Amino acid sequence: MIPTSIRERPSHKPYRGPVTLDDLNALTALRRMSGLASGEHGTVSISTGATSIRHFMSEAIVEFRFRHPRASLEFRTASTSEDCLSALLKDDADLAWVTTADPLPGIEQRPVLEMPWVLAMRDGDAYADRAWVEVRELSGLRLIRPPEGSTSGSKLAAALADVSLAPDAGAADWDTALVLAELGVGHAILPALPGWRELGDGGARLVQLRGLPPLSVGWAARSWDALSTPARSFADAVRRNLRTWAA
Repeated sequence: MIPTSIRERPSHKPYRGPVTLDDLNALTALRRMSGLASGEHGTVSISTGATSIRHFMSEAIVEFRFRHPRASLEFRTASTSEDCLSALLKDDADLAWVTTADPLPGIEQRPVLEMPWVLAMRDGDAYADRAWVEVRELSGLRLIRPPEGSTSGSKLAAALADVSLAPDAGAADWDTALVLAELGVGHAILPALPGWRELGDGGARLVQLRGLPPLSVGWAARSWDALSTPARSFADAVRRNLRTWAA
């Protein structure tokens, strides 16, 4: 045996040859997974209505894009909470913003905000200067309500079942109902949405409606623990902004 110097000793590390395309793909996948875990990357798919994006999520969207510039939000608009939940069950969405309802199998619901109901009318209406209106006083009024096929419409119809009402003036989403009330088409029953406290200087008036249970809205997911870091971050941002508004 001929002794060798340290410099001459052979390396025991196996030679793997040049880096292959598979190696690069594996490295890219690992980096992507690391980004998802840290909240830096990924797409969050949300099923909700267009009205909900405007009233509940606008500030959270700005905050999320600032905190997670490499992550993205994908909105899938739906007409009803039932459609939003259906998207969850089909794995077409990570999160759904819904009117919370009774427990549903395979769905976790997290209420975020309870909104009292208000009566919207045009300025100069007989009720416009009132601090509140009782439910029994709705008798005889032509109302504009959420569609009965919606969760909020069904809840409202059940709450008004014992009240003698005139034929409805129509059914519409919340923003459209407010415009119709402002134009004098009828009196709209609406939840007190974020941002509507400032109304009163224009053509519409909002008066508290007493005697109805509040409307609860919030998040739904297949499994909260299984959500990605970006998804939980956005859900928390919406919750935080709305609770600050409601305080």
